Amino acid sequence: MLVQGILKSKATDSVVTVEPSMTVSEAAKILAEKRIGTVIVSEDGGQTAVGILSERDIVRELAASGSGCLTQPVSSYMTKDLITTTRQATVQDIMARMTEGRFRHMPVVEEGKLIGIVTLGDVVKAQLAELAMEKDALQGMIMGH
Repeated sequence: MLVQGILKSKATDSVVTVEPSMTVSEAAKILAEKRIGTVIVSEDGGQTAVGILSERDIVRELAASGSGCLTQPVSSYMTKDLITTTRQATVQDIMARMTEGRFRHMPVVEEGKLIGIVTLGDVVKAQLAELAMEKDALQGMIMGH
């Protein structure tokens, strides 16, 4: 399966973005309200991604410097060197890259434009669906259907 298939199967294709100047506290509130683990940082309302901020980034900084980090801009703690993918990448490629990099969210970017986000949960769900289809096909062949 390709990333394109994952994006089509998602309930929504919107990506939650925040501006680099937003405070970490404001970003954390968005994460909690939307029940998501990461936001994309964008200077232009979501057309391009300049960074990514996760719950893990916030917790790490809270542990290192205390609650003062909550009043700082998102740009201070976001990951700037984004690891991205395209719609044509395979689920296996994405899973390997996420596992190796120890992250759970990957922006989908083509021609410099943000077009979606894929989570580790999306990848696992796609893998399980693919395995179920293969199982059904093999059972059908064995049973003579």
